[in-house]
Amino acid sequence: MENRISITPLAVPVGAPARPVAPRTKMLLEAPVLPTLLRLAVPNVLNLLAFVGLITFDGLFVGRLGPDALAGISLVFPWVMLMQHGAASGMGGAVSSAVARALGAGNQAKANDLATHAFLLALLLSAFFSALLLLAGPAIYRWMGGQGAILEAAIAYSTVAFGGLLSIWTLNLLCNVVRGTGNMGLPATVIVVCVLGHIVISPMLIFGFGPIPVLGPAGAGWGLVTSFGAGSIFLFAYLRGARSLVTLSFRGVRLQWTLFGEFFRVGIPGMLNVAITNITVITLTGIAGHLGRDAAIGYAMGARLEYIIIPLGFGIGTGIVALVGTNWGAKQYIRARAIAWTGATVVAVVCGAVGLFFALFPRLWMTIFTADEEIIRIGVSYLQIVGPAYVLYGFGIGLYFACQGYGNLMLAVVANGIRLLVAAGGGFIAMFWIGASAAGIFAAIALGFIAYAVLTSVALSRINITPQINGERS
Repeated sequence: MENRISITPLAVPVGAPARPVAPRTKMLLEAPVLPTLLRLAVPNVLNLLAFVGLITFDGLFVGRLGPDALAGISLVFPWVMLMQHGAASGMGGAVSSAVARALGAGNQAKANDLATHAFLLALLLSAFFSALLLLAGPAIYRWMGGQGAILEAAIAYSTVAFGGLLSIWTLNLLCNVVRGTGNMGLPATVIVVCVLGHIVISPMLIFGFGPIPVLGPAGAGWGLVTSFGAGSIFLFAYLRGARSLVTLSFRGVRLQWTLFGEFFRVGIPGMLNVAITNITVITLTGIAGHLGRDAAIGYAMGARLEYIIIPLGFGIGTGIVALVGTNWGAKQYIRARAIAWTGATVVAVVCGAVGLFFALFPRLWMTIFTADEEIIRIGVSYLQIVGPAYVLYGFGIGLYFACQGYGNLMLAVVANGIRLLVAAGGGFIAMFWIGASAAGIFAAIALGFIAYAVLTSVALSRINITPQINGERS
């Protein structure tokens, strides 16, 4: 459906509501765009460092139990991260966007109701995914190759981690309620403290300490849900207190399905986008695997750089969501559009700098993981071909978060789906029809990034519902 109408030359359209008086909201509406965006982004980059630490230390601790235990939790960990990313940037981004738009419009009551419904949503989604993953998990791990002691370790870890999914969903959705107010520092601090707590208590639970029995792989799961549960309780108390810009209250609250619908309208495409991103790497790993073990490992090790790029984009992107959503809610349409393009450019510069650095010095990255020269050679080829295209991948990621801020995400998700088709389809053609080497697959991946940047630009341009003379949205 075509949503274009002409742009009025006013920064604040006729009929726009009075701006909220909260200083933080006022900053989002009036402060210079670039410094404000960077100020919002810096705390969220701490999340990147925190989760890198979580991944690293979990592997380090469980690895001391032996290769079977490490292989077991390795089968489960992608699904844990799928829940984490889905809650943080999928459905969580929808929560942040909705709260920001309500505050920007000066609708405090709606913002409060959204906070309460976000908590209820965490209860519903955690119950659904807990039941699904606990029931289907053992079959999934067997399909992934888990047998014997490996399968036992996977089930021991996943039973605790997925039985306690409430902690992951509650922590992330409440963090995004706070982010929607423009407060990035508190959620970042809470998550960093939770991860540090996990790192401290996990070895005591895994190996036993004093009266604590040896729990093995399950101890890593208990470390995760315990630390995240503590963070959830803190955020719940904060949002119930007077210091929060929005209030989580259950007194006189009635369920409003329109508010859940507002979350789902953006959150379901957001979760689909997370799934597409993970499926892309899995699919391309499988394609590269047809060229042999070394090609599969070389691609997988090179593509691990994407798991640095994506959280960097998320760190900046959460600031884009709050800025765009608040200004869109306040009907500052021209400023919201300027924020979107500026934010995407910032993400492109940051991600492009990382990609270019490792394209110029690829062995610095590859030798972290292996000393095998053939694997290093293939990984170097990946970084030299794909690394420079990370600037376009970053640009697309930035525009995706801008679309999330607008509350209109479907076209950006379609763009990511087309990226998957271009990269995987191009890689398949390069290998099976043309008979190209791994370099042909890597060229297809770079082409997918180009397509993603172009198509997300189109997606943002089509979200052009600008104010009519009476200030109403079409």
